[in-house]
Amino acid sequence: MNSVLIDDMRVAQQLSIYSADDLDCLDSGNIPYHVAICMDGNRRWAKKRGLPPWAGHWKGEEALAQIVRAASELGIKILTVYAFSFENWNRSKEEVDAIMQLFKTYLEKERDSMIAEGVRLSSIGDLSVMPREVNEALRLSQEATAAGNKIELVLAMNYGGRDDIRRAILSMMNDCEQGKITKHQISEKLIARYLDTARWPDPDLFIRSGGEKRQSNFLLWQLSYSEFYHCDTLWPDFDAYELLKAILEYQRRDRRFGGT
Repeated sequence: MNSVLIDDMRVAQQLSIYSADDLDCLDSGNIPYHVAICMDGNRRWAKKRGLPPWAGHWKGEEALAQIVRAASELGIKILTVYAFSFENWNRSKEEVDAIMQLFKTYLEKERDSMIAEGVRLSSIGDLSVMPREVNEALRLSQEATAAGNKIELVLAMNYGGRDDIRRAILSMMNDCEQGKITKHQISEKLIARYLDTARWPDPDLFIRSGGEKRQSNFLLWQLSYSEFYHCDTLWPDFDAYELLKAILEYQRRDRRFGGT
């Protein structure tokens, strides 16, 4: 074995998050293809430490970067994360401004890593009201990572499940008025084609950190038959081994999709 190959193997081992023993406990044939995460608990994490809310969001960004890498290593192909909800605009201007700055910084800082690690970046939600600099950073990152083929990271930004359905209905109505479709063609399959997530299969697994049991207006249509996993860990403390625990629990479930 030549020295170059040995060096490459050493680098790969250093970059690996999980050990061989960690992965041995998994059923490699039963990895969820699409995982959705509600990254809850940033503000509570900051409050527990006497810090302002934005500090929790910045720490949560570090957790997301690790989870993307861990998900990719586990073989998850699509990771959709609830980054900013339709309702989050109701928070204080200081906190919202900090989150917008975080988006811009994250997109710029992680761009090269995403390219190197085969991450393809996508987004869902109504981006029309997002700050111009955030949309520009998102556009540049999406273009730069378009060739990524290991995992797709989908950021739900200014997203709400009800708003997703509302916009889908408006689009269908417009197409009906233009004669592109008729009301008799409307089916569940057709509705799904008008949702923000039309490009992807529905999530197999929904994870929510932070101890809450709500869905919080996230992917209301798409999570109908997903497995739900809740944990008390606040998002900034959610690490690769918390993700591994969620996948192991998923593999213990018997998914029947309404069957007996």
